Amino acid sequence: MLCQTDPIVGDIEGNKTKILADINQARNENCDFVIFPELSICGYPPDDLLDYSSFVDRCENAINEIALQSKGITIIIGGIERNKGVGRKLFNTAFILQNGLIIERIHKTLLPTYDIFTEHRYFEANAEFKLISINGLQIAVSICEDLWDRHNSFEYIQSPVNQLAKLKPDLHINICASPFHLTKFKKRQEVIEDCVARQDCPLIYLNQSAAHTGILFDGDSGVYNKQAQKVLDLPLFQEATAIYDDAVHNVPIQDHDYDDDMAILYQALVFGIRSYFEKMGFAKKALLGSSGGIDSAVIQALGSAALGAENVLAVLMPSEFSSDGSITDAEKLSKILGNPYEILPIKNAYDSILNIVQPIFKDTPFSVAEENIQARSRGLILMAISNKTGRFLLNTSNKSEMAVGYTTLYGDMCGGLCAIGDVYKTQLYELAKYINRNEEIIPWSIINKAPSAELRPDQKDSDSLPEYNLLDQILELYIEDQLGKEEIIQLGYDSQIVNRVVDLVNRNDFKRWQAAPVIKVSTKDFSYGRKMPLVAKH
Repeated sequence: MLCQTDPIVGDIEGNKTKILADINQARNENCDFVIFPELSICGYPPDDLLDYSSFVDRCENAINEIALQSKGITIIIGGIERNKGVGRKLFNTAFILQNGLIIERIHKTLLPTYDIFTEHRYFEANAEFKLISINGLQIAVSICEDLWDRHNSFEYIQSPVNQLAKLKPDLHINICASPFHLTKFKKRQEVIEDCVARQDCPLIYLNQSAAHTGILFDGDSGVYNKQAQKVLDLPLFQEATAIYDDAVHNVPIQDHDYDDDMAILYQALVFGIRSYFEKMGFAKKALLGSSGGIDSAVIQALGSAALGAENVLAVLMPSEFSSDGSITDAEKLSKILGNPYEILPIKNAYDSILNIVQPIFKDTPFSVAEENIQARSRGLILMAISNKTGRFLLNTSNKSEMAVGYTTLYGDMCGGLCAIGDVYKTQLYELAKYINRNEEIIPWSIINKAPSAELRPDQKDSDSLPEYNLLDQILELYIEDQLGKEEIIQLGYDSQIVNRVVDLVNRNDFKRWQAAPVIKVSTKDFSYGRKMPLVAKH
């Protein structure tokens, strides 16, 4: 039985309880063995929890307790163990449990240290390759990255796939915690096809389906035959179990539709929001600032889908610069979704602050300072409501704005989760259209209007930034593709615009260091994957 689990990082007892329940189910179904993902005991990634000896003790104790339940069934499960030799103090291990004992340990060979990964910080690499024997089958067991020996932007010196191929396995089982991003599926299929071809045997690929802060794991587990065709699959973004029977599952099946990016993005973001609330122990009560713009509208729709519309409070905070259309659109959205909403004008707060700072501002012209007072007045109100009611504030900043600093610290950057912080503005419009695929949920007037912060008369985002379809192209080339200014200019982009955009990105790292956690859906997000020096000149 394949167990596509959703472990909570650090919850050893809770994870163990769910694991034991799955083992009992597998035993009741007369399964020969039951498989769990990478680091199922402690969740992935445990980060610096691994530095605490007491945490390691609890993980090892849990494995020993689970081993006692392996009578009559073989268990393959991911956990950690101490390294009694030289090197890093721990191994990332696949334990093979049988007849009440740990009968074998397979250590992870390739320890990724790029993007979100920091495994070399904690683990020692495997140096021994072997098969395990289960019911007459010679089985290769590997852990996540061990399949990716030549499928990154670099090729590892060591090749677990080739080393195991020399041993001629009958079956390969890969347990993993493989993070999600929108372009991952095609690459993962290439990795699986390559492994099957090199080893000439079927492959069981078992991923966790989980969300840990903003890192998503999509599941997508399955069994592949010797032609790398999927014969059994598990769903995306949900816990599931499936029983594999080679006498039954021997015909290729229709795989998931991986081509509809917006359908997958919507599913991923809803999953990420719901999981964040559940795992952080928050009551499913949220609020957001509703402006009548595309960003807050998409967040309101996502939050309603994740938590229930009745649990999402929309707070409209118009100023003298807010258009009547924006207020009407925001009200219409709340009525369509079924959200409770309040209209709280900020004029009195704005005027009060201007009166307080008048001795310093004096008669200087209206500027970004007055714009930011509006944003920060709204942030203050939202945080006050959050504190008083216990509702969790959802941030509404998108990736385009975060990239160039078109956000206000302690204003619209307030909030505990930035669900669309890895979604470009142009993607947001496509996502809004997907949300409206069957009926109008987000008013089309919101989707069709020119984007504006509405912090001064007749303001448009294009007054300060390039048009988003151009801006997002340059941002993606710089952030995801990691091209420098000159390389981007050589592709035909205007040099002045490129220089300005890249300089804005570089100058606004200080804001992103203070931002809420972002749900990662691209290859390079701001919370986890992109690590740039804050004090630097480049």
